[in-house]
Amino acid sequence: MLQGPYGSLERDRPLIRLPFTTFIVGTLLLPLTGMIACLFISLLYHFEDATYTHCRVSNYLPSISSAISRVPERYIWRCCIGLHSASRYLVTFAYFSFYRSCFAKRMVELLLSGLALVCSLAENTGLLLLTYVSSTETYTVHKNGFIVFIASSLLHMLITCRLWQVNRKYSVNPEELTSYRWKVRLFLFNVSCCLAAAYFFRRHNKYCEQGVYTLFALFEYLVVLSNMAFHLTAFWDFRSKEMWT
Repeated sequence: MLQGPYGSLERDRPLIRLPFTTFIVGTLLLPLTGMIACLFISLLYHFEDATYTHCRVSNYLPSISSAISRVPERYIWRCCIGLHSASRYLVTFAYFSFYRSCFAKRMVELLLSGLALVCSLAENTGLLLLTYVSSTETYTVHKNGFIVFIASSLLHMLITCRLWQVNRKYSVNPEELTSYRWKVRLFLFNVSCCLAAAYFFRRHNKYCEQGVYTLFALFEYLVVLSNMAFHLTAFWDFRSKEMWT
């Protein structure tokens, strides 16, 4: 317990200091761990149900929606995403504050910063929606949550790449340059995986070929993993920052 008169320097010191990099890594480990755990349990205990589709052809991997829709996978995923979401909202506002300080005199970039904030909030909200309403409960709501998540995620990544492209012109920080390069690579990879997943999903529904849904599931995993990796670039963006309370 801190001692001293009310309002003294000792009393005003933060009780907890946490490097922002540790906070970022911990935040993203939650959905990663949850996703791996759900896939492992689905494959081990619910393989037939998790890989079943209306085509009734052989598949070897469950989609993420299928992997998180059963018990106990449903509760593992909801717990991980619920804990992770509060931190994600905090990081969203940290980025918005950072952009406002960087682009205080650039109106176009300030407007893009505001749009990036809206997209990031929508992305996280869409993720919560598709998490807490599973595809086996209310498919339409789950599907709409997925659409909001993917659309806002892609737009957020595109705007972020643009903002960092402008920012690097005024920065000589090598970490910020590294962050920008990885953002662009991960955005392009994410778009490619989204297109591939959409192609295999449509092909599966149209032709019901064996193993095609497995390819869809694989690219869906890569979409989610590259999304996580994109957000992990905050490791470089806030490397020197601390959180305290």
